[in-house]
Amino acid sequence: MTSNLLARLSGRALMALCALAMASAPVHAETLEIHGSNTIGATLAPMLVEGFLAGQAGQPVTRRGTGEANEQILTGQRANTAVQALVAAHGSSTGSRALDAGAADIWASSRPAKPSEVDRMAGRADLRDLTSEHVIAIDGLAVLVNPGNPVNQLSIDTLARIFAGEIRNWSDVGGKDQAIRLYARDDRSGTWDTFQSLVLGKTYTLDPAAQRYESNDQLSDDVSRDPAGIGFAGLASVRNSKVLAISDGQAPALKPNQLTVASEDYPLARRLYMYTAGNQTPVLAREFIEFVLGADGQAIVSESGFVSQNPMAVKPELDGQTPDTFRRLTANYQRLTVNFRFSEGRTKLDNKAQRDLRRVAAYLAQTNQSTDDVLLIGFADQQSNELRAQMISELRALSVRKALSDLGVGDIAYTGYGHYMPVGTAGGDTGQQRNGRVEVWVRGL
Repeated sequence: MTSNLLARLSGRALMALCALAMASAPVHAETLEIHGSNTIGATLAPMLVEGFLAGQAGQPVTRRGTGEANEQILTGQRANTAVQALVAAHGSSTGSRALDAGAADIWASSRPAKPSEVDRMAGRADLRDLTSEHVIAIDGLAVLVNPGNPVNQLSIDTLARIFAGEIRNWSDVGGKDQAIRLYARDDRSGTWDTFQSLVLGKTYTLDPAAQRYESNDQLSDDVSRDPAGIGFAGLASVRNSKVLAISDGQAPALKPNQLTVASEDYPLARRLYMYTAGNQTPVLAREFIEFVLGADGQAIVSESGFVSQNPMAVKPELDGQTPDTFRRLTANYQRLTVNFRFSEGRTKLDNKAQRDLRRVAAYLAQTNQSTDDVLLIGFADQQSNELRAQMISELRALSVRKALSDLGVGDIAYTGYGHYMPVGTAGGDTGQQRNGRVEVWVRGL
């Protein structure tokens, strides 16, 4: 990647780089290139690179622009080697093309790889394999309005009709009598892809009158200043806007917060990814990814405004729809901010779940939590047969129990709760599937 990176450097940046090289007398220079999502690249990726490099040599890390919007170069050292990292944040689809072309070490994406992208990379790596697909953070797609807007919550269907232009006045959804103005991310954005998939689906299309943005932050700032505005952005870009609670089908409306986003119960929760070329990934990029997925990297994720995958115990606020049997079952427990989720009707754990198993095991060891104080509760997708739903929910909890046992965690109590307490019934391809989960509860410390 060296020639590609140096070609982007301004004259001043190149002089600074040469000065650093002469001062530190490195054996050679290493480069790291991260291309893709603005959601990740605007703040999170630079913070992660800075934390990674600072931890390598304990030396200051410098940042500078390249002269292009939404691009940064970070320069640091590890051992006696200079490292230059480019973060180019022009949209998830641009990162896919860069990784495929060999112009990037890491593709940052705020959506999962599309089948066409997986097929395009098939000759080099399987983007769905654990060695290539890395969930680095959880984000909640925040629906934003002006702080003075009296509307507090919307359903996914109502939100879709607003952005499709079918609902054009705030008075139709409990607001003031004024025309709605729409703010949306641009077509290269993974945030847009997520919104299109989870909200608009195949039924609706975006109103052409919507203003489009490359930057999450700029969109949020403009919405916050517009009493008639509504937009969507990553959770880290809420800034001065007001966040609405969102409901999915008959499930209760939820706002994005630590528990609802980390557990992916929030209807517009999404995973943020970094993709690499499997076994062909350069050593520096592999070591960076391991740092990002570890406890220190996830702590930086939290600092950046996104939701980390380091488990936390939280006492959830149970709404009025929660059955008394479930209240009694969990009365003396707190819930961990991690869910193990499954494809509809299946018990196979995905790539994120494989890493979450190790995170839960580490949490239990660090907190000296006895396995007698842990409870796994499985849930099923909606089934026509209640007995089948109960069986699926128990099998899912049992599969997590067995996987934790393989990591040395002793026998853990488990139960199934059938297809009750759904967290979603709509939301395109994800609503029903979000109900198929295993929650982790620990007795209050």
